[in-house]
Amino acid sequence: MRIVAYLAMLLAALLTASFVAQRTGGEPVPSKAAKPAEYSKARVVLTAEQRRQAVKLAGFVQPPLSLLRVERPMKYGDFLWNEDGVPPGPISVRVDLRTQLLSVLRAGHEIGTAVVLYGADTKETPIGSFPVLWKGKNHRSSLYDAPMPYTLRLTGDGVAIHGSEVRWGAATHGCIGVPTEFARHLYEEVRLGDPVRIVRSAA
Repeated sequence: MRIVAYLAMLLAALLTASFVAQRTGGEPVPSKAAKPAEYSKARVVLTAEQRRQAVKLAGFVQPPLSLLRVERPMKYGDFLWNEDGVPPGPISVRVDLRTQLLSVLRAGHEIGTAVVLYGADTKETPIGSFPVLWKGKNHRSSLYDAPMPYTLRLTGDGVAIHGSEVRWGAATHGCIGVPTEFARHLYEEVRLGDPVRIVRSAA
């Protein structure tokens, strides 16, 4: 257990990009309005060992080559999207329910990250790996009669990533809610079959 805890701490120290908000400040900071977080100036390039640890301990689908640099804690509703200089390539998405962060990688480079909402205790978000099964730009839930813009469906029973009002104290019925503008970027980038991995990292 001590070795596992040490490796987890090591990875937390090494991956100083899109997880900085939660690793250094606990829960996301409450925010009154959803807006892009405009404080990303560059990206952090990872070493080979850091890439291995990111897959082993943090649950990335593919080893990240670089991560977006986040200079201060992200708030509910905040996100970053920066694909400058990133080449075309395969897309993968990682969602961490503990830190409430979603990361989008293209060709191994993180191009987007956002604070998310997830399922309440009675409607938990499933853990595991899921391909994107269906996309709907202007989808509306027939079960909850609620708008779900830029839907990326992950399961047959309706669990999806979609645009939402990401605010303090809110939860979903099992879906992953992201800021609507971020959802638009994600929707345009992701294709059917692209992998999404939902994890709950160790504290």
